[in-house]
Amino acid sequence: MDLVTFSMSALIFFPLAAAALIALLPGDQKNAIRFATLTATLIVFALVLLGMVFPNSEVISFDIHEAGMQNVVSLPWIPSFNIDYFLGFDGISFPLVVLTALVSALAMGASWTIEKHVKGYCVLYLVLLGGMMGVFVSLDFFLFYIFWEVMLLPMYFLIGVWGGPRKEYAAIKFFLYTLFGSVLMLVAILMIYFSSDLRQLTPQQLVDSNVRLAGVELIGSPDEHLAAATKYHESIAKLETPVHTFNILALQQLGQHTEVFDSKLLFGKSLQWWAFVLLFIGFAIKVPSVPVHTWLPDAHVEAPTPISMILAGVLLKMGGYGIIRICYPICPDAGYDLAWVVCFIGVFSMIYGAFAALAQSDFKRMVAYSSVSHMGYVVLGLGVWSATVVGDPVSWNMGVKGALFQMIGHGISSAGMFFMVGVIYDRVHHRNLNEFGGLFGKMPIYTSMAIIVFFAGLGLPGLCGFIGEAFVVLSVWKFSATLAVAGAFVVILTAGYILWAVQRVYLGPEYKGPHEEAICEINLREMAIAVPLCVLAILFGVLPNTVFRYMDATVDAQVQDLATWTKETKIPRLQAERAAAEKTAAVAAPGLDEQAADVAAAEGDI
Repeated sequence: MDLVTFSMSALIFFPLAAAALIALLPGDQKNAIRFATLTATLIVFALVLLGMVFPNSEVISFDIHEAGMQNVVSLPWIPSFNIDYFLGFDGISFPLVVLTALVSALAMGASWTIEKHVKGYCVLYLVLLGGMMGVFVSLDFFLFYIFWEVMLLPMYFLIGVWGGPRKEYAAIKFFLYTLFGSVLMLVAILMIYFSSDLRQLTPQQLVDSNVRLAGVELIGSPDEHLAAATKYHESIAKLETPVHTFNILALQQLGQHTEVFDSKLLFGKSLQWWAFVLLFIGFAIKVPSVPVHTWLPDAHVEAPTPISMILAGVLLKMGGYGIIRICYPICPDAGYDLAWVVCFIGVFSMIYGAFAALAQSDFKRMVAYSSVSHMGYVVLGLGVWSATVVGDPVSWNMGVKGALFQMIGHGISSAGMFFMVGVIYDRVHHRNLNEFGGLFGKMPIYTSMAIIVFFAGLGLPGLCGFIGEAFVVLSVWKFSATLAVAGAFVVILTAGYILWAVQRVYLGPEYKGPHEEAICEINLREMAIAVPLCVLAILFGVLPNTVFRYMDATVDAQVQDLATWTKETKIPRLQAERAAAEKTAAVAAPGLDEQAADVAAAEGDI
């Protein structure tokens, strides 16, 4: 096993191995279990940082100038169905891998307040970390789906066992919503898999997709890769049956360069249209978008603080990641046709989430609804595709980058907001906004850091929440000025509920709730979690290129590919359909004229 295979696999399986070892420790050694779990998360974070600090490392490396997949691992897993152990990341997934490792380490630091069944909590926590990493680095659709499902069980128990008074209800609701989305995804995956055919791809496309060439390992020069792919292509071209694949990169090539997914199904819609709808619903549940969002506030309110940090900081981002990684590149025709639907869902989620946050009196529920609103920007930015119809992909490029930046920025600000709510909840054991007040006088350091992360969520210029929202709103203008104005209007609503919450909690005249004697300044452990979040919120706001530089090459390449597909495939197809409709109307016109003359004659006789 080479170092790349070992290190990429370690991102997934090291947390699982650590969980197995921690399960062997005595349950009463709570601090030892906590420190072992924290160490495991820090090791994963250090492994990811290695790729950032040393871009030419032989272990894990990331070259910001490379648009394609890096650190690719491709091994046979279930050869009879062309299912591979296929891993890698690019400029879309790598920033999310870093975010996952960071938030997981910080949330584990916030887990010191967990006292019940500490060993079970830590084991499930590490299993969840392995599943989240697996989702972001999997390039085989079957493997992606497995890790997507792996996350479901630990999160269910982490909410259902360690949550609040209505934890069972919240856990079951989370499970059922996510499982419903997973079933729709599975149906779409099967539709796509059984319609795929590697014989339709050229040898160069096979190389670009990193298709495992029947045991031929892709090592050596590009010419050797292409020669091996040509030989493999000649061998499968002789087969009478399709060669199906779960390779996500190959499915993207098939979706953009062939017509294998264009067969008609229900109501005259194509297979890829229905696959896009099913996949989008599954990912929208995870985002979550209105109207499939109702599981989120309940899950957040009942989940313990560190799990809320993971849920908002990482899990919600998997919905946006799935849309940009799978929905649009594999089903571009459907994505183009449904651009208005996607954008409307994004804007509606933004407005609805903001108004719902304004109406809350529970501090944590308000932050939960703010996540619904902020993630609406992600959906909107990803949906601004048909601006490329005029041959100018700049708007969608800005929208995609804004959406990805919003995912990173929201991962920092939302994790920080939930942590700050958890800090004061651990002291006073309530979250009623109307009973807070005057915390600035009692906890000035805590209040200062809380205001930074809440203002980052507000979208204040100079903090991480501003850049993504601004880019998304700017990208929408060419698509629809109305939606752009609506998106900009949400900023006012966001300022309303954030400033109102800050006024009631931190700047009010006096504290009016119970357990006032327990209010004390933030401790060193809590500061070790809050300070990095505050620093990153400022850093990403002042120097946004620290994030953009990692995604630029990949996003530019993907947007350009889809813009080229729009110009060379979609526009001619629309023009042909329009010409056919006009021809049909012209053929029918003489008959209509004769009928009109008969009617006129009849009216004249009358």
